Amino acid sequence: MPHRLLVVLLAAVLTTAAGCSFKERICGSGEHPVKAVGNATGRTCVRDGADPPAGYVPYPAGKVPKYVDDEWDRYWSDKVVDERGNIVAR
Repeated sequence: MPHRLLVVLLAAVLTTAAGCSFKERICGSGEHPVKAVGNATGRTCVRDGADPPAGYVPYPAGKVPKYVDDEWDRYWSDKVVDERGNIVAR
């Protein structure tokens, strides 16, 4: 038993020392995020291949947030879009 504990502790220390970080995904496997129309922070996840529900639009290709606080998550956090996905003034 002490041997297992040592192995677990060693693994934890090495993971921390290696600087590994775990990124929180915006959506689960088999899903992608869509942006809410008319407000800056609204979004939801839909099944891959499914259309966004009413009141939501897809993010533009290449500008889809994948992880919490990634480049595109930060970019879209203060943008408001219309029903065609165009950025509009607040």
